[in-house]
Amino acid sequence: MPNLLALESSPYLQQHADNPVEWHPWGEAAFARAHGEDKPVLLSIGYAACHWCHVMAHESFEDEATAALMNDLFINVKVDREERPDVDAIYMQAVQALTGQGGWPMTMFLTPDGEAFYGGTYFPPEDRHGIPAFRRVLASVSDVWRTRRADVLRGATSLLNIYEPAAQPARAGAPVDVRVLERAEAMLLAQYDATHGGFGRAPKFPPTMVLDFLLRRWARTSDAALLAVVRHTWNRMAGGGIFDQVGGGFHRYTVDGTWLVPHFEKMLYDNALLVRLGAHLWQATGDPAVREATERTLSWVEREMTAPEGGFYASLDADSEGHEGRFYVWSLDELREVLGEDAAALAPYWAASSRGNFEGKNILWTPQRAEEYAVAAGVAPDEFRTTIRHAHAALLSAREHRVRPGRDEKIIAGWNGLMLRGVAECARVFGEPRWMRLATRAGEFLASSLVRDGRASRVYARGEARIGGFLEDHAALGLGFLSLYELTFEARWLTLAQTMADAGNAQFWDDGIGAYFDTAADAVALVTRPRDVTDNALPAGNSLAVELLQRLAAVSGDAEGARRAGFVLSSLSGAMTQHPLAFGHLLGAAEFEAHGAVSVAVAGHTGSPGFGELVRTVAARYVPSLVLAGGMSGPPALLEGKSGSQDRARAYVCRGFRCDSPAGEPTELAAQLAGAIGSPAPSSSPESSA
Repeated sequence: MPNLLALESSPYLQQHADNPVEWHPWGEAAFARAHGEDKPVLLSIGYAACHWCHVMAHESFEDEATAALMNDLFINVKVDREERPDVDAIYMQAVQALTGQGGWPMTMFLTPDGEAFYGGTYFPPEDRHGIPAFRRVLASVSDVWRTRRADVLRGATSLLNIYEPAAQPARAGAPVDVRVLERAEAMLLAQYDATHGGFGRAPKFPPTMVLDFLLRRWARTSDAALLAVVRHTWNRMAGGGIFDQVGGGFHRYTVDGTWLVPHFEKMLYDNALLVRLGAHLWQATGDPAVREATERTLSWVEREMTAPEGGFYASLDADSEGHEGRFYVWSLDELREVLGEDAAALAPYWAASSRGNFEGKNILWTPQRAEEYAVAAGVAPDEFRTTIRHAHAALLSAREHRVRPGRDEKIIAGWNGLMLRGVAECARVFGEPRWMRLATRAGEFLASSLVRDGRASRVYARGEARIGGFLEDHAALGLGFLSLYELTFEARWLTLAQTMADAGNAQFWDDGIGAYFDTAADAVALVTRPRDVTDNALPAGNSLAVELLQRLAAVSGDAEGARRAGFVLSSLSGAMTQHPLAFGHLLGAAEFEAHGAVSVAVAGHTGSPGFGELVRTVAARYVPSLVLAGGMSGPPALLEGKSGSQDRARAYVCRGFRCDSPAGEPTELAAQLAGAIGSPAPSSSPESSA
């Protein structure tokens, strides 16, 4: 008989709706029942694409005997961490304090007041590798609750101390200048894996935000070694098993240090960050392979991750038919059957063998670039690339007959904001109408379905928006809308971006501590109000909000927004230099702060002669901290006083609202852009010279 999760819209919670466990969704009712029955709460947190979440579900939550023990001793609460990142962050901090590690599934034991007193991650059904059996844990925790209640409550109260630093006032540190960037850069390069790309050892996650920062540094310094780090890491990832060589898109991470064997789930947010980096790396290098991997990822998003309404789905599962990766791997015989005679050349190109490299089958990867392989094989590179494209299509068609991994069809505001930004940036850079249509349609959906009364909701599922949006949702949507404005020059997208920033300041900024919280001021109170400033798999809401303030200030001249962004950066300047891998996105904002925006206003009707040429000139060059406005005067302050000539559009390259002479020709604009990248940020107050 279904439990209470049957009424929930989350696909992850729906996966557990038929468990014999009497699951409750997170809410006051569950904790009221825990008080009434004097039982602790067993909190289980996971997400739909989580492999080990599925394992624990099959082993324990679907087991009648285990479920009976859970139902007898606890009030059981299930949370989708993607719907409730606030709940996840609070108890992840607790489990890390208790055990020294974290992950999902997360299993926490709470008092009826929501205070954690014991926990872990995955527990097996039997004692295994030093991890106690789940049923033994259940019995022990219940016994301690009944017989040593005072000790439990003292421990829970003591554990609350871990949350105190988040409530402390932020203090201004060293101003963010080039020295901060240089120190962070040196720390990153010291951890760089020069052989395989990336940073550190296995497991390897795409270090997208850090690569973005290093690409910015290359553009400012012309240090070829920095570009080499970004390019080498991208090429190793795009050629590795972490990239779906057949269907496009990047998997979550690899379990090895060489980017070969992935954990096969695909997350929207990873790919959102990666396509934007790909567009910028293509601007910097003109490498067609970079563009190909980026656009194949966009094709996957369009084909498999776009809802009929226009938003983007959350994730694809790692598993199908009960096995991780089965959908993605190939035997040598399968390749021969699908590819025919071409298999003789393509199997070694993809390093496929009869032995395989993953449980007897092959994860396709490319140890050599296509051009290098073709030359070594005595084949014309253009001819070989055509063969590869035909093979991609044939394998993709054959794969469609397999049992597909599960898809989490939640539309998450923050993740959609990141993907909207990535798609819009690719559309602008590549000049591809297909991506422009994809971005515009997504923006229309997000604006109409997830923004209400000036605020964002967190999730859209089953035809309705649910859960109040968090800081990351407002800031990421704001940046997405701003990128859509820079693509279309339609003022309504700029207005929406400002609306999201205003909501972020009104609901998440706290004057008392001088910082952003992750949850809104009017959200239901938890045991603490979370505030996480580190960039992890996703950029922190804090760093997204800072960037949104910076970019809007560069367009509108909002001195207060710029001041607030500068204060947040100053308060974290020391942390960024000491732990740069934990502040990848914020380092990008620090680069913006240290050098200032490069603002370009393209004045004139969007259809006037020369307008498109000037816009394409800007799109052709990688310009860190670029802010773009276009069209007739207003509403952006950046456009005030600027106009095209009677017969031609003109572009103005500005630094702090001080602008070069208007450029009417692409060559003149290109030269001004090159000069602006290396020039120092102006220290005077904003004042247009146009």
